[in-house]
Amino acid sequence: MDEVDAVDGEGGRDDAEMRTGGPATITIGELAREFGVTLRTLRFYEDKGLINPRRDGTARIYSRRDRARLRLVLMGKRVGFSLSEIREMLDLYDLRDGQVPQMRAAVDRFNEQIAVLERQKRDIEQALDDLKRTITVVSGMLREREASDG
Repeated sequence: MDEVDAVDGEGGRDDAEMRTGGPATITIGELAREFGVTLRTLRFYEDKGLINPRRDGTARIYSRRDRARLRLVLMGKRVGFSLSEIREMLDLYDLRDGQVPQMRAAVDRFNEQIAVLERQKRDIEQALDDLKRTITVVSGMLREREASDG
């Protein structure tokens, strides 16, 4: 029997759902709500081949695999990877057969992105420090001007 079809009798939840805390399949609306994205975003990622729901008529049905892939897509976007870079990482995720050169390449890419983000973090911290110093100077000038006008 298919994992999706294995109902344990508790409110219609299947065994896999009971083990993982999530349903084996989910609709596009449920997936959008779960991840805080729009339906358009999900359709875009589907068009790009990043997720691949099965179809039931016109309805899209997403599996745990799609949810895991979407989680990786959103994480990749959050840390600054392009969609093509994310696709390469998803391909590695799908392989799971321990191809060492590909895994090394992924680790190298992750380390490169960490270095980029660390540089951006330093630049942002410097910009914040500059703005705070400017606020201090301008606020002092403003107080002096208000005192002399008042």
